[in-house]
Amino acid sequence: MDCKKDRNKAACACTYEPCSRKGACCDCVAYHRSNGELPGCFFTAEAERTYDRSIENFIRTAKGTK
Repeated sequence: MDCKKDRNKAACACTYEPCSRKGACCDCVAYHRSNGELPGCFFTAEAERTYDRSIENFIRTAKGTK
């Protein structure tokens, strides 16, 4: 399967600029999963900017959104 990195990059919500995985979603998910985290695109824009990718932070910040 071909990676659609350029198309993914256009929709990537991650604000961490030096990230080498930006647009390579499978690499991003694997990286964060190996660290017990979720990728930035799972979070609200406000929560994403904290760079706290913990599952606990996701649950805490996602509770108020529906």
